[in-house]
Amino acid sequence: MDTIVITGGNVLHGEVRISGAKNSALPILASTILGGEECVINNVPQVVDVVTMGKLLRLLGAQVEHEGNRAVVRAGVIHSTQAPYELVKTMRASVLVLGPLLARWGEATVSLPGGCAIGSRPVNIHLAGLTKLGAEVSVEHGYIRARSRRLKGALIYCDVPTVTGTENLMMAACLAQGTTTIENAAKEPEIVDLADFLTKRGAKIAGAGSDIITIEGVRELRGSDHEVIPDRIEAGTYLVAGAMTKGAVVVNGCRPDHLEPVLAKLLETGVTIKVEKEAVHLDASKINRLKAVDVRTLPSPGFPTDMQAQMAALMAVAEGTSVITETVFESRFMHVEELRRMGANIRVEGNRLVITGCERLTGAPVMASDLRASAGLILAGLCADGVTEVLRVYHLDRGYERLEEKLQTLGAAIERRKA
Repeated sequence: MDTIVITGGNVLHGEVRISGAKNSALPILASTILGGEECVINNVPQVVDVVTMGKLLRLLGAQVEHEGNRAVVRAGVIHSTQAPYELVKTMRASVLVLGPLLARWGEATVSLPGGCAIGSRPVNIHLAGLTKLGAEVSVEHGYIRARSRRLKGALIYCDVPTVTGTENLMMAACLAQGTTTIENAAKEPEIVDLADFLTKRGAKIAGAGSDIITIEGVRELRGSDHEVIPDRIEAGTYLVAGAMTKGAVVVNGCRPDHLEPVLAKLLETGVTIKVEKEAVHLDASKINRLKAVDVRTLPSPGFPTDMQAQMAALMAVAEGTSVITETVFESRFMHVEELRRMGANIRVEGNRLVITGCERLTGAPVMASDLRASAGLILAGLCADGVTEVLRVYHLDRGYERLEEKLQTLGAAIERRKA
């Protein structure tokens, strides 16, 4: 396993370009199997999860070609409707083929998902929704098995707004007979991006981005080109890096409207932010200490849970005491013990972190437990005295494209040491 090694203390400055959103590319790639014509997806990030999705689509029978940040998918013939444990265990988003396979081919067998160890994320809402659409659904020997001659539109209420659940049900409803309404739907920008792609292919979707999505089923979907939206979590990560090192960074190729909750909290810390159409300028060079702020993670349009670990690292060096409340996932505080190894003053109270900032962290060997924890530990290393070694960075490679290289362009003393 590779190790990321950081020598802290460098002030970051310069410009960095944001890659396509992993959490948008994955459902879009999964949705290509809803039709047989060629789909060309641009701005696809070159990360491990995208590679895994490509392997899964090929296993099902689709032709998938990757050319840099461009993916071409032809799903005219599918010779398998089973997503095996060997692939699904490594990436939770593999469950997104469940709805498309069932809708187009009438059956699907998908392993119960794995992925990052950030608490239980059950798929019961996916299964209840597919049952409402007329599918026969069971869970046997660790696999979800679903069958239906043709799905039929229905009213589906989600007990909680689930992103992958909303995406799975929206994709399945595209080929259902009649109209489907999803209430209490998730509102993340990635859902809007998926809906935009499906609409280009002939789907009839209204309300994506709101808590009520309506889908009028059609017989088939055609092929289309599409460009994946920029990754708002990657953009937020580099902005926090600039703030923590008291630097001045420009994040290019982003969607500032997707970053509003993060920008609002960063402004509270005392940094200066200038927003352009596709760029955000952050300047923390003129402040002595960042101010502590309270953060509460919420489903979109609230503060994203995927930025919680990065904000915890930021608050560890801010002046004062902050409270970070995690409302989306339980067990998403495994980075805390590692931050403590670096001198952070953090205590856990149920679903809250109480953080009293210190002036400097100290470098230490730390171990990443999940994708965003990896990023949080690297950010902590950027402003720590001495050397920090982040182990198990295969988590990082699931969702960040060339993170250490991009940080190097901003002046960070960071390198990857191959195992």
